[in-house]
Amino acid sequence: MPFGIVAASGWASGVNLYGTALILGLAGRFGWAETPVGLQRTWVLVVLGLLYALEFVVDKVPWLDSAWDAVHTVIRPVGGTLLGVALAHDAGSSEVLAGLIGGGFSLTAHGAKATTRATVNTSPEPFSNIALSLGEDGVVAALMALALSYPVAGGVVAVVLTVASVAVSWLFVRAIRRLRHRWRQRRGRRRGAAIDDAADDP
Repeated sequence: MPFGIVAASGWASGVNLYGTALILGLAGRFGWAETPVGLQRTWVLVVLGLLYALEFVVDKVPWLDSAWDAVHTVIRPVGGTLLGVALAHDAGSSEVLAGLIGGGFSLTAHGAKATTRATVNTSPEPFSNIALSLGEDGVVAALMALALSYPVAGGVVAVVLTVASVAVSWLFVRAIRRLRHRWRQRRGRRRGAAIDDAADDP
């Protein structure tokens, strides 16, 4: 299995694991590409479809999406690893290397998604979450379509997205820390003012 498909599947699974697995399963089922046979089974496709539908809704609800991301902190990287192993197994390639690539790329994508959503959720309006979620779904679908048709190009894009994910995670973590620091400072000032007011009372 070409590196591009493993890398793209890994990154995409970090954003939407069930959608990625569903695309791979359908691609193999309809003969668009050679994908793991296990993903092409009817009952597997049904389960993946239901899970994708559930995530499609949950992922667009403020704070509920962050809770979903928290639950999937382990699930997505593990899923990316398993997809990489399955893709390599069918192609007779190194399963260990494919698993590391899939899991690593998935972890970086998940980190970027989770930190971005945590920051966006500070906004009172829900439309940012909906737009961001739809954008993520579109990127996942486009990346997988590219990788299945042109593996090399898909791999290059996946590498670029992984580097960008690391940068985004770092920037948003810094932003969240700054917000927490400012909030603590304001709370400290309010407490100090309350103590001063109490001391001034006769």
